[in-house]
Amino acid sequence: MDNTSQITLLRQFPLFENITVEELSFLAKVTEYKIKSKYNFLYLPGEASDRILFLVKGTVKIGTHSNDGKEIIKSILHPLAMFGELGIVGEEERQDFAKAMNEEVHYYSLKVSDFQKIMQANSHVANKILLLMGSRLRKAESRLESLIFKDARTRIIDFIRDSAITRGRKVGFEMLVKHSLTQQDIANITGTSRQTVTSVLNELKKSNLIFFNRRTILIRDLAKLA
Repeated sequence: MDNTSQITLLRQFPLFENITVEELSFLAKVTEYKIKSKYNFLYLPGEASDRILFLVKGTVKIGTHSNDGKEIIKSILHPLAMFGELGIVGEEERQDFAKAMNEEVHYYSLKVSDFQKIMQANSHVANKILLLMGSRLRKAESRLESLIFKDARTRIIDFIRDSAITRGRKVGFEMLVKHSLTQQDIANITGTSRQTVTSVLNELKKSNLIFFNRRTILIRDLAKLA
């Protein structure tokens, strides 16, 4: 990819809205454009946390495994997301994995040391990183509270509602959510079982609150989904 194309793509990331042309040119020179086939890992636990990644195309799941080998999904990332950034705050080795989902993934890879140069030169970027870290911490705390205080059905419904609010598209009075998740993925995100997810989805479908297939969930009335 040529330098001009790199700059054009990098400009689309909210993190880089307020950086100078010179800083963009520097980023374009030091970033690597990479492609991973579907279901392949972008990084694994134990690898060095010396690079930050920026998702251009595809869907990535961030997760870990429990002692008994069960997958736990921490987040699902879509284009223009930044991830693998904990090296900025001192992480030396990855504690989780990043894996491409059901399609090819395109992303930028940038050394933490190069990104830190941008942060030192541009306070807007540094402030946005602080806000991003704070937002992710609040989400992690909210998820922990949900696991402690809410039952499985409520967590699954909350996940559907949150997906609709953040990534849904209005179709008349209904809300359409396109996704790359299996029912096992939803279980791994909500801390439930695949059987529970299947049961709750079928119950909501029978009540005419949602319609779903492998790649979409159609919510009939978001206000009634509770």
